[in-house]
Amino acid sequence: MADERLTIGELASRTGVATSALRYWEEFGLLPPPDRVSGQRRYPPSAVGLVGAILALRDVGFPLNDIRAFLGPHASAADGWRDTARRKLAELDEHIARAQTARTAVAHALACPHEDLFDCPTFAMVIAARAAGAPIEEVHGH
Repeated sequence: MADERLTIGELASRTGVATSALRYWEEFGLLPPPDRVSGQRRYPPSAVGLVGAILALRDVGFPLNDIRAFLGPHASAADGWRDTARRKLAELDEHIARAQTARTAVAHALACPHEDLFDCPTFAMVIAARAAGAPIEEVHGH
C-alpha cells in the first residue's frame, strides 16, 4: 500500500507545485496530514486532485482561507461556501467594471486626435471631475 502513495516530490512533480508550497498548504489545513513512511510524507493518489482543486480556486481569486473553508476536512454545504462564492462573484464583477472603465479611458486616449493629452477636453473634464471627488466610473464610464 505504501508504494501506491506519492512522496512529496512526486506530488510536486505531478502538480507543478513546489514542495515548500505543499508543506505550507498542509500546515495551513488545505491538505490533510499525509501518512509517514520512515519519516517521509506519503500522499494518497487523490491528493493530486485536491491540489488541482486548490490551484483552480486560487486561480479564480479565492484566498487560502476561503479555499480552506471549501476544501478543509470540516467543509460542508452548511459552512456557507455558496455565500463565499457569491461574495467572490460580486468582487469579480466590481473588478471587471473597473477594468472596463480603465479600458475605455485608455482606448479614448489612444484614439484622441490631440497630440498632447492635456489638450483633450475629455481628459480635462475627467481630471476636473476626479479632483472634485467623482469616481472614475461616473466620469469616464462611457
